[in-house]
Amino acid sequence: MHTIAIPQSVVERVTARRGRAHPYADFDPGRTALVVIDMQNGFMMPEVAHALCVHAPAIVPNINRLAAALRAAGGKVFWIQNTHDEACFSEWSVMYDLLLPERRAKRVAAMTEGSLGHRLWAGLDVQPEDEVVAKYRYSAFIQGSSDLAQRLRARNLDTVLITGTVTNTCCESSARDAMMLNFKTIMVTDANAANNDEEHNASLIGFYLTFGDIMSTDELVAAMAAR
Repeated sequence: MHTIAIPQSVVERVTARRGRAHPYADFDPGRTALVVIDMQNGFMMPEVAHALCVHAPAIVPNINRLAAALRAAGGKVFWIQNTHDEACFSEWSVMYDLLLPERRAKRVAAMTEGSLGHRLWAGLDVQPEDEVVAKYRYSAFIQGSSDLAQRLRARNLDTVLITGTVTNTCCESSARDAMMLNFKTIMVTDANAANNDEEHNASLIGFYLTFGDIMSTDELVAAMAAR
């Protein structure tokens, strides 16, 4: 699990700008979506991962805890799967061009639907009422990636809890885009995982200063219970 280190100076800047440290602490669970990004074997299982995040398994209990609390409070859980298809080679060619050929081949093998790498991690508590969404870019919200934003709006959900891996790529990209599509967005400090503490905290700080809120699993579960 990452050691969370948000400087007090950052908290003070956020408070001076917004009037309080946690502007979304009074969120409505019934209008909230838990968005779980890329918790797949292709990022978590050493023998099949194309981009292994060794810290990702440690956040599974917090994700499951948040999912259970949110379901009980009337919210909705969405499991997002990073996905490769043939269109990615032309529609997102710049990303593939940045990879060495062997890394490109490994990504394709791990992220293609039906592969072991594409599957959600076995320890996740996925329930029948949850929804599974394929995404084709780092961000789940950017145009051309998925229909997640439309699904949320169809259910009158206006608040998003971002969890998953890795913090500073797909999770932060999704969180920033969610805010810019007018969703109140919270990154969960201890339910996101990066490759190291420095990258994890830098991502949280950058997001918190401008784009939305950051809260821990304990804080969010307590807020749901209070409602």
